[in-house]
Amino acid sequence: MTAPRKPFTRADKSIRDSSSDIEIQHLGLVDYEETWHLQADLAAKRAKDLIPDQILVLEHPSLYTAGKRTQLEDRPTNGLSVVDVDRGGRITWHGPGQLVMYPIIKLAQPVDVVDYVRRLEEALIQTVRRAGIAAAGRIDGRSGVWIPASNGISDRKIAALGIRVTHGVTMHGLSLNCDNSMEFYNYIIPCGISDAGVTTLSRELGRDVSVSEMTEPLLADLQDALEGRLTVADHSFGSAPDPTKGLPHRVKHNSTTGIFEYSSTNK
Repeated sequence: MTAPRKPFTRADKSIRDSSSDIEIQHLGLVDYEETWHLQADLAAKRAKDLIPDQILVLEHPSLYTAGKRTQLEDRPTNGLSVVDVDRGGRITWHGPGQLVMYPIIKLAQPVDVVDYVRRLEEALIQTVRRAGIAAAGRIDGRSGVWIPASNGISDRKIAALGIRVTHGVTMHGLSLNCDNSMEFYNYIIPCGISDAGVTTLSRELGRDVSVSEMTEPLLADLQDALEGRLTVADHSFGSAPDPTKGLPHRVKHNSTTGIFEYSSTNK
């Protein structure tokens, strides 16, 4: 099978600018905004070659994060904290039981954001399949990793992506639902998608699948994908509308008026 589109970098070559080892930081359960600031600091240092590539491995306390394309109707109805963040995409939830990884990677030139995203997806697909969900794959038009509809249950997302690339260095990253609560997805439109569901490894496999169980397998697959040892393949089983296409760039919160406002740009 072939990649969804021909990448700038050969599929069997590293997408990283460096050949040195990636530094792994296991942070445990950490505050979202604190980690966001840490990412920004690390990314600035990586852009100047002051530190090696990093992967931050962690969980967050329960909260929502709203990407640049988040709309008013996406936002939560339960009063839980929302952080408006500089990644792509719309709104999602983070919390205990969800494995989060933030690669801080200086990409090879020319920078190919699409290939980078596909490599993250490929790592997740292989990890989820080896865990026992052989049908895991992609839906064209929608990022992340999906389980196809079955037994009267609609397509459902098991892993989400949201990235930012600044000065050629990646920030934010991926989340894999392991044994987290599903309750908090009921109060938002996850990723702006109302015609599909969300799931966890534990729900799909009928047993508890912890973050600790999945950390090393996903780290191995992620590094293999970045280095070109795990080749991106076409695992699409369907297509659907892009939930971010044509939307205003951001709903911003005016701290003076307390009102959420649409940006006048549509970048």
